[in-house]
Amino acid sequence: MEYSGVARLDRRTKDLTKRLKSGDIAIIDHRDIDRVSAEALVATGVPIVINASPSISGTYPNIGPAILTRNGITLIDDVGLDIFSQVKEGAILDVQDGKIFQKGTLIAEGNILAVDVVDKLMEAAKENTGKRLDEFARNTIEYLEEEKDIVTGDMWVPDIKTKIWGRHVLVVVRGYHYKEDIVALMPYIREMKPVLIGVDGGADALLEMKLKPDIIIGDMDSVSDEALTSGAELIVHAYADGNAPGMERLDKLGVGTDAGAITWPLRATSEDLALLLGWELGARIIVAVGTHTNLIEYLDKGRKGMASSFLVRLKVGPKLLDAKGVNYLYRSSASPLQIFPLLLAAVGVIAVLVFISPAARAMLQLLILKIRMMFGF
Repeated sequence: MEYSGVARLDRRTKDLTKRLKSGDIAIIDHRDIDRVSAEALVATGVPIVINASPSISGTYPNIGPAILTRNGITLIDDVGLDIFSQVKEGAILDVQDGKIFQKGTLIAEGNILAVDVVDKLMEAAKENTGKRLDEFARNTIEYLEEEKDIVTGDMWVPDIKTKIWGRHVLVVVRGYHYKEDIVALMPYIREMKPVLIGVDGGADALLEMKLKPDIIIGDMDSVSDEALTSGAELIVHAYADGNAPGMERLDKLGVGTDAGAITWPLRATSEDLALLLGWELGARIIVAVGTHTNLIEYLDKGRKGMASSFLVRLKVGPKLLDAKGVNYLYRSSASPLQIFPLLLAAVGVIAVLVFISPAARAMLQLLILKIRMMFGF
């Protein structure tokens, strides 16, 4: 395998995918590539992904590398962090098998993870799932006591302008198949007009569907400037001590504290905050898209427990409808037997209009005359 292309590199895969173009060589530092990141890389059209870290460490069976290789992307694994000091953005690289050259000089080398190799590594990683589950459960139990106030205590929520009381709320998280689920929910969105809450990158998913988010909640590190300046209310997820690193970015964009952005200090995930906001402000129904609900998804996000998410779902459960995977539930399609009566009815309506309307008859005669002139009759 030999290939030459423009190098694009970033230690944060989700930031890199925003800059990648078809044909580029992507250089990442992503231990245990997760599913969402892999799907984002596939969507860019890159032929080669070079990973400075192990793509499958064996900690758990992460599916990202399988998605890359099964989509024809060459994955060169564990080349070392030195590549980030040797390659600059936009440099031309030559790749020959697992070797990376710049101006004829070998600068890095790694293993090519073919489909069969990925499958073997995945099988080996599955043997650790039981151990990871045990650690995950212990960590969750450990923090349940510390975070129980989410359910039992008085909950402070930001004072926002968007009216939520009595309305439906749609919370969009950048999780598995979130785009497909939004498409499936479009008829619901058009009819019910729910309050649209984007959790970090979920706001961009709404914009891609020509939907404007009403509220954006999160660390503000994985959402575009376009979304942040779209006019949505901004709630920055802060640490328990009130420190909110994401506010600095908003201030630079002119949409920070002075523009009405609010911080919400709470020991929970950003998607937890979005669900709590809908609950505490009296939403009638909370519909969630792309939220994280199982062990592999939480490990993909780098979380070692789910105490806050467990407690939040206990609290908002009576109003929560999890629409994750709704695109698999039902896909409407019309058969020829259903379409034919509609066509017949349409022809009938046109015929009646022509029969009872002089203007319609005149238009039909004019149309026939133009067709005759077009063909020289």
